[in-house]
Amino acid sequence: MKNLVTPNNAYRLLNHGPTVLVTSAHGGQRNIMAAAWNMPLDFDPPKIAIVIDKNTYTRELMGASGTFAINVPCRAQAELVVQVGSSSGRELLGKSPDNKFEAFNLPTFAASKINAPLLQGCVAWLECKIIPEPHIQDTYDLFLAEVVAAQADERVFSDGRWHFEGRDQENLDKLRTIHHVAGGAFMSIGDAFKIGA
Repeated sequence: MKNLVTPNNAYRLLNHGPTVLVTSAHGGQRNIMAAAWNMPLDFDPPKIAIVIDKNTYTRELMGASGTFAINVPCRAQAELVVQVGSSSGRELLGKSPDNKFEAFNLPTFAASKINAPLLQGCVAWLECKIIPEPHIQDTYDLFLAEVVAAQADERVFSDGRWHFEGRDQENLDKLRTIHHVAGGAFMSIGDAFKIGA
């Protein structure tokens, strides 16, 4: 159950600062990595910023393809986030024809506008096209990208808003986004509340 998200609401999928999984693909190879430093950057067109270390295999594939996807994992996937964040796709290349996806049995589905796979079980997906900025990429490992398509799990994101409460609270709690604090410690997003009108 996925909900298409309008481009002008795509920033709301990241505005609460979740840890994300970045997927990339090029030349028949694909990879996935965890990233905690990401943020929305602009509304129209929607843009994001993300830090990707120059030594990662994901960055190599991103640079070659000019695209990547941001997958927003949930609490039920926390162990998976640690697994893919603690392993190198480059090191797994010789051991598996599809590296991390096969090694960790990660089910995916096709993106609508880019070649990078989208990870099933996440609560949001953003398909991104890199805005070339060689100086900041090389100096700060910072990538700017335009969001060209986005979707979210309608159980927890609809009408442009996150909502993690409902009749099936136990299962909804497993869909809360996670936030890396440091040293393998995570927090899941808490209860939503609103101030004013």
